[in-house]
Amino acid sequence: MGSIPSIAVASLTELISALSRGGPSIVELTTSVACPHSITLPPGFSLIGTDKNRAVLSFVNGDGVGLTANNRVSSLTVIASPAARAIYTQAGIADMGTLTLDNLAVTGQVSIIIRTGTDRLNLVVEDLHIAACDSRRYSEQPQKYGVNVYQGALSVYNFNGDESSRIKASLSNISVGAKNAPVLGSGIFVSGFGDHGGQVELDTLTTGEVHSTGMLPYGTADLITAGVFVVYGVHAKRVEHFGSTVTYGVNDMVLDTWGAVDRWVAHAPVVSYGPSGIGFVNFGTVDEFTAEAEIVTYGLGARGFNQYDGTVRSIRFKSIETFGDGSIGIQVSKPVGSIKVDGSVTTHGSIGNTLVKGVIMRLPAEAFSVKPGGVVEKLTVAGNLVTLGAKVTTYAVEGGKVLAIDIKGKVLAEGEGSDAVLVAGKGSTPLTGLHVQARTGKPLVESDGEITDRTGFSTQ
Repeated sequence: MGSIPSIAVASLTELISALSRGGPSIVELTTSVACPHSITLPPGFSLIGTDKNRAVLSFVNGDGVGLTANNRVSSLTVIASPAARAIYTQAGIADMGTLTLDNLAVTGQVSIIIRTGTDRLNLVVEDLHIAACDSRRYSEQPQKYGVNVYQGALSVYNFNGDESSRIKASLSNISVGAKNAPVLGSGIFVSGFGDHGGQVELDTLTTGEVHSTGMLPYGTADLITAGVFVVYGVHAKRVEHFGSTVTYGVNDMVLDTWGAVDRWVAHAPVVSYGPSGIGFVNFGTVDEFTAEAEIVTYGLGARGFNQYDGTVRSIRFKSIETFGDGSIGIQVSKPVGSIKVDGSVTTHGSIGNTLVKGVIMRLPAEAFSVKPGGVVEKLTVAGNLVTLGAKVTTYAVEGGKVLAIDIKGKVLAEGEGSDAVLVAGKGSTPLTGLHVQARTGKPLVESDGEITDRTGFSTQ
């Protein structure tokens, strides 16, 4: 076989001519080109810029670069309308081979979706920054737990319901939006067809800064987004965040999964500014999760960590701090393994509204909460469990179980009418030998004794 020919182009006419040639080719863009319409890379074609800072491909109307099979797009700036698809997959090819996207700066959505008729895709994305995107209008949305999920600025979606359909993906050094300039919709979105049907095998997902918001109206109960969402039908071996992951709006989760993740590490802060935005929420199966930097939420009902469904074997946080009413620090509703906090869990709020499985509910901003069905094998806290708001409980086990406890600091309830400990149910390890204090509308009381009262704060 001969080598693939390379064609240098410096105008729209030359670009269209090069894409019309027969056989695989490498099309090298040497300057900026404005296109009045979308273009399609035929199978085997690559589109490469000599320098992404001056090789700028702009699309005046509609979508941008369509991919077919065995394509590469590299070292370019691709600009479409934020509400359009800057790079997207065409439908109908059974085996799309390998699609490679690397060293790209993009405005608009990068949409890698396979549908009925496509059974195989190997996807490699490396060094991709999406500056602006509005992905809210796309109708293909996962549905479960009473909510729909908006797609992301980068969307990898197996929308083929055939169980034999597979996307194999490696996504490295992906960044989305900028501080105080989030993309609209989710940030990074990876999904299979469902719990059954087309799957995604995600070898690696690593991110830099990710900033997103769904722009949902306050009170919305049936739509959510996430900064990074590993949805159902996905098995991810490794997910790592090397830059801050930040969401800004209503129901904007920061890190969320309905799928399976072997190892998940956040090396940088996880931050939510909007109402009902959870730092890390798990409906799937996670083997190991580590937050090496702080998790902080500011909005009403914006919790630090929620285990709603599935399980996590081992989870470690540097610290968790929430500021809004109804914003629980840690809440567990299903059996999990060990939970370790290197620092403290602190909540500042009182009772407030928050979204729970598609329903708006009123919850107190407890530091640590275990609900019926929740089991924690071991809770370890190197710092304190602290609540500062009124009429809340710091450590609340209500029908669930905590089998082992090691809290080296204090359990503190500083707000008026608040309780330090509530244990309602059998099977939990008593809080013995802890420094516990609460302000219940009376002078501050302290105890180093066992706290097991079913209805509120008491000492023995």
